Parts: sequence; structure tokens; C-alpha cells
Amino acid sequence: MLMVGINVEAFDTPNDDGSSVTVTWQTDTQLQSFRILRSLNPEEGFEPITQVPGDQTSFVDRELQAGEQYYYQIIGVINNEEIVSEIAGPFVPTAQFFNTDRINILVTIAVLFAAILFYINLARRSGKLYIRKIPALTAIEEAIGRATEMGKPVLYVPGIMDIDDPQTIASMSILGKVAEKTAKYGTPLYVPTAKAMAMTMAQQVVKEAATKVGRPDWFVADNIRYLTDDQFGYVSGVDGIMLREKPATNFYLGVFYAESLILAETGHSTGAIQIAGTAMPDQLPFFVAACDYTLLGEELYAASAYLSQEPVQLGSLKGQDFGKLIFIVV
Repeated sequence: MLMVGINVEAFDTPNDDGSSVTVTWQTDTQLQSFRILRSLNPEEGFEPITQVPGDQTSFVDRELQAGEQYYYQIIGVINNEEIVSEIAGPFVPTAQFFNTDRINILVTIAVLFAAILFYINLARRSGKLYIRKIPALTAIEEAIGRATEMGKPVLYVPGIMDIDDPQTIASMSILGKVAEKTAKYGTPLYVPTAKAMAMTMAQQVVKEAATKVGRPDWFVADNIRYLTDDQFGYVSGVDGIMLREKPATNFYLGVFYAESLILAETGHSTGAIQIAGTAMPDQLPFFVAACDYTLLGEELYAASAYLSQEPVQLGSLKGQDFGKLIFIVV
């Protein structure tokens, strides 16, 4: 074996998490292949980690332990003869605090936050920002008014997930506005839930809404009830309420799965006005087909800002819309 002919260098791979070392080598003649060996202690020998073709001059050794010392040796092969390099090392992989290859992401996030803060301040100064009309939300008062004129209740279904889901939280924001309208008109409001915590939150939201419009006596805790955690057991319970109480307006806002079509079809059969909204793409076609109005995807999250016209929410919404344009450009 020859101990000359291959010069080996290695360095910590830049912009990584400290789990790799880049090994490079040079040789004064063209070899057929290279075998790369690694060791934690040269005195205990080396173990082969890979073999690369002769025209390759670098290799990134991954899945290493940050802070450990690694030694490398290269064996070149030509005409069944092995050329062994000197031992190179030790090399210690370390993690970098910043990945400079992602500076564009940092700049984009900074611009997004700046846009949100700008629009929040603008909303506070001007008192209002333009948001395009969302038909499903503008129809809420009309739908509740229809139920009031007919002397029938309103049914609000906040989905089948618990309050830790963003869609359920957004649904509760809309529920507060619906409860204000129904309390103001004295229209009964039924809110069946599939989770006990969602029931507790819904009761509090409806109670605060009734107090806000000066109708605390309108609130009936039994109308906001827990049915069951079982998916289709819950659907059966809600359908039973539809058939018994004959609500004139049904709201389906939150997370829905296979039960979406069952709920919407049952409500349609009773002749109710139906307003739905979910961020579950697979369920949107069923709501669009069977309901009068549908909030599509992110419109569910924008609903709270649209209804409340609160400056922080309006500014955040406008800033995020501006951020989408930035992400598309980037």
C-alpha cells in the first residue's frame, strides 16, 4: 500500500444543525473509486462508511453527533491497487445559530410582521379598514330575522372538535355575534355540542352576549347542551333537534367530517335557511350543494374580524393578506 497521493481535508458543514461534516480530497491522478473511512479513535481502527466513483471529490457525512471528534481516511483504488491517504482530523461538527441560506424567509417574516403592525395602527387611527363583503356573513342578520318573524328557533352547530381546534375557536367568535342578534330579537338559540369543554365555552359566550345586549333573562343554559363524543351519535342528536324543533335557520360553522352532508340534507329537508363554513376542503362541496351560504376555508377565520370590526383583528387580517402577496413573490 502507498501512503501518498491523496490529500484529505474536512470541515464542519455550514448552515446545518451540527450533524454533518464535509470531507474533500485531491489526488494527482485519476482513480477508479474512493472508499471513505471514519473513526472516533484512530488507534482503534477505521470503519468504511461509503464508496464513491473516481470523479467525485467531496462527501457530506451526515447523522453525526454534535461535539464529537471524527477522523477520516480515504482509500483510492486504481488497477486493483489501493492508495491510502494520511489520517485527517479531528473534526468536530457544530450547529450554527443561523442558516444563511434562509435569509429570504427571515426578511419575509419581518415584512409580514411590519405589515400587520402597520395595518393595526392604521385601523386604530381610521377606525375602519375595507374588507370585501362576505355573503354568508351579511346574510346572518337576515336569516335570524326570518326565524324571528316565523316564531321559530335558531340552531347553531359548532362542529365536532374541542376548543383546542382553531376552527372551533373561530366558530365561537361567530357564535357570540349570532347570540347577540338572537338575544336582541328574543329568538331561541340551540347550540348542541360534541365536547363537554365546547359546551362550557359556548354557554359562557352566549351568556355574555345576552348580557351585552341587556337581555340576561333570555339566556337558557339548557339550550346549549352536550350530546355525545360519538361522531354519528352526535349527528343523530342534532338531526333530532332539527325534526322536533323545526328551526328556521341553521348554522354549521367549525370542523366537520362525514357528518356534513347528513346535517345539511336534514336541514334542507326542513326548509331552513342554512349558513355553513369550514376549513375542511373535502366537506366544502357538500355544504355548497345543500346550504344557502358557505364560508370557504379561510373565510371562517376572517369572520370574527369582519363581524366585530375590531382594529387589532382587522389590522391582522389585512396584514396577513399583504403577507400572502409577499410569499407569492418570494
